[in-house]
Amino acid sequence: MRGLMQGWPLLVHKIIDHAALYHGERQIVSRSIEGPVERTNYRDVRLRALRVAQALDRAGVKAGDRVATLAWNTARHLEAWYGIAGIGAIYHTLNPRLFPDQLAWIANHAEDRVLFFDTTFTRLVEDIAPKIPSIGLYVALTDRAHLPAANLPNLVAYEDLIAACDGDFAWREFPEDTACGLCYTSGTTGNPKGVLYSHRSNVLLSLMAASGGAMGLKASDCILPVVPMFHANAWGLAFAAPMVGAKIVMPGAKLDGASVCELLTNEKVTVTAAVPTVWLMALQYLEQTGRTLPDLKRVLIGGSACPRSMIEAFETKYDVEVVHAWGMTEMSPLGTMSVLKPGMRDLPYEKQLDYKCKQGVPMFGVEAKITDDENRELPRDGKAFGRLKVKGLAVASGYFKGEGAEAFDADGWFDTGDVATLDADGYMTIVDRSKDVIKSGGEWISSIDIENLAVGHPAVAEAAVIGVRHPKWDERPLLIVVLKKGAKAGRDDILQFLSGKIAKWWMPDDVVFVDEIPHTATGKIQKTALRERFGQYRWPQAAE
Repeated sequence: MRGLMQGWPLLVHKIIDHAALYHGERQIVSRSIEGPVERTNYRDVRLRALRVAQALDRAGVKAGDRVATLAWNTARHLEAWYGIAGIGAIYHTLNPRLFPDQLAWIANHAEDRVLFFDTTFTRLVEDIAPKIPSIGLYVALTDRAHLPAANLPNLVAYEDLIAACDGDFAWREFPEDTACGLCYTSGTTGNPKGVLYSHRSNVLLSLMAASGGAMGLKASDCILPVVPMFHANAWGLAFAAPMVGAKIVMPGAKLDGASVCELLTNEKVTVTAAVPTVWLMALQYLEQTGRTLPDLKRVLIGGSACPRSMIEAFETKYDVEVVHAWGMTEMSPLGTMSVLKPGMRDLPYEKQLDYKCKQGVPMFGVEAKITDDENRELPRDGKAFGRLKVKGLAVASGYFKGEGAEAFDADGWFDTGDVATLDADGYMTIVDRSKDVIKSGGEWISSIDIENLAVGHPAVAEAAVIGVRHPKWDERPLLIVVLKKGAKAGRDDILQFLSGKIAKWWMPDDVVFVDEIPHTATGKIQKTALRERFGQYRWPQAAE
């Protein structure tokens, strides 16, 4: 017997409809690409999204067509997303931090038909346009006064495009498993692979993100998604915020510490989210200026492991709760949240930090396990570590066009490529990426743990650890350090700081100081570049 409940399809445009109807005057604030801070609201965003949908429909965009965006977080970008999805087309976020040839390859693989872009990327778009024959319409996300003089076919200003439409348009109806968004990940071997989100998965992801066990969002919140929309749905905030009617503050292209802190303060932001590299800049700015964050209540930190010192700084200096999170593009991207369970707040703060530094507990809708190389499940004792595998309601079942099938098994488990532990309380801890873990004398060493401890040194701005060939132990950890501006520290200072905090055999055999550590397009430390740079590194004689 089946239940007698309505078959109400989970479609993304229903989110903006709800926000416009019940939270219509709630603000969406953007630091515009042209410069000024601009304000709109959910009612106007919905109307303009309908105009986007109407314009694309008139341009011949059909259900299933891919429409690319190369843009920062702004209200215009948000309108474009809802407009694209509302006709059954697929928004395809391009990451501007990739190399031009990579962008062209991804756009060709996706067979994009239209490209919406911010004017900051005009030269980049001109460079790649001749290599992408499938794109027939270019839309600059600006008005006619700021339309760049660009050598692009069928170039139109966004404001002109939607001004030609009156918004008297109905969202298309289609099954909830219809494709909605496309985001390519470079976290796998070989060429980037496309993760194809559905309307259903995006709506369910947003419910997960907004829930009390995750971000705990509500209408009274003011949310600043520093994490870009081209990073896996801005971690769901582009949908979860309007779902609950929260105010949104869009940072545009300025993601430096001063600009982010200015918005946090001026707009009275209560919840924000970004990768650790952004918060390193913000904390340094606050330290230098002596400013505080009087309204901020919670900060979500993910994308890479959050250093213990960063959590402690936010919580003890600025009274801001840190929620350490983990996920992947293939998971839409949310997977785990490190929120304290009942009774844990009664523990000494150092013990609380032990839990907060873990990647957290899987949310409802995510299942996780760890296995050995023979796919045997390992115990959840916090000690055994193995391959982390997941499945769930917003986890990919495969990659676009059938590539990378080896990452998915017959039972639906996705091999994340991470090495992790699971403890008896359900907390997951990433030990390393399987390709980054250091194998020394037959034992594994976590580069992440050493990095997170190293950045706790008062003179260290950023740290990376890689395994380097060793004549006796196969590999040994090399610690690569960037010092804070004006700070001084030597090899022995850093090693002494680490002493007693990790096992002796985990201690780096040497420390190298550099001016800058390379990062990937998603803000993670680029270990491949470091391994290439230091591939022929010679250990000090005492370390051999």
